[in-house]
Amino acid sequence: MNHQKLVIIPTFNELENIQEMVQTVMALEGDFSLLIIDDGSPDGTAAVVKSLQSTYPDRLHLLERKGKLGLGTAYITGFKWALARSYDFIFEMDCDFSHDPKDLIRLYDTVKDRNYDLAIGSRYITGVNVVNWPIGRVLMSYFASVYVKFITGLPIKDATAGFKCYHRSVLEGIKLEEVKFIGYAFQIEMKFTSWKLGFKIIEVPIIFTDRTKGTSKMSSGIFKEAVLGVIWMKIKSIFSPYELNRIGLT
Repeated sequence: MNHQKLVIIPTFNELENIQEMVQTVMALEGDFSLLIIDDGSPDGTAAVVKSLQSTYPDRLHLLERKGKLGLGTAYITGFKWALARSYDFIFEMDCDFSHDPKDLIRLYDTVKDRNYDLAIGSRYITGVNVVNWPIGRVLMSYFASVYVKFITGLPIKDATAGFKCYHRSVLEGIKLEEVKFIGYAFQIEMKFTSWKLGFKIIEVPIIFTDRTKGTSKMSSGIFKEAVLGVIWMKIKSIFSPYELNRIGLT
């Protein structure tokens, strides 16, 4: 039984995508395991996952939470679940196929030999590789990363990217209970913290394709959290230097 690689996908109302996503990830070479964290989707997303678990025993897992508790808290729950079960490579990924599941293999290959600790699927490392987004959203996303770099110095071109492969040492080294943000600022905070702790980070070019099924979860509140959160992260880094979670490291 191969428990090395775990893909974590938070879901809320992804009925139109979930079955195809599960089947696609399960069909990849390398025996990826999959953890779906569903925040009480009223459309029956979790029920579909349950119906598929017998087809993929020991590889398809489900955690159900009551209500929308936020992207960041879903991933933190998933990270702790993965570390407790000795997974070595932990992935973040969206359910809407904006991230190509085949790129999981590329991210894994980048980290597996430990030349890097964190691989980020980047939309902007080789230009702007985004399909089907309106120009306004492309510009907002691109310049968000410019803003993050200007404020914090984080040397990442796609600071809000949510397609990543961590080696477990990164998640063990971060004090997960102290991660503050729950929306897109969570993605920035995790990268910034990883960088401040000295982990080796690389961006891997991907093509990001906007969802064709289901509804986007972006909101003005999430955007505001990211804008203000970046300033908070910079101030915190000055007055409270980042330290490795020595208890978590193995």
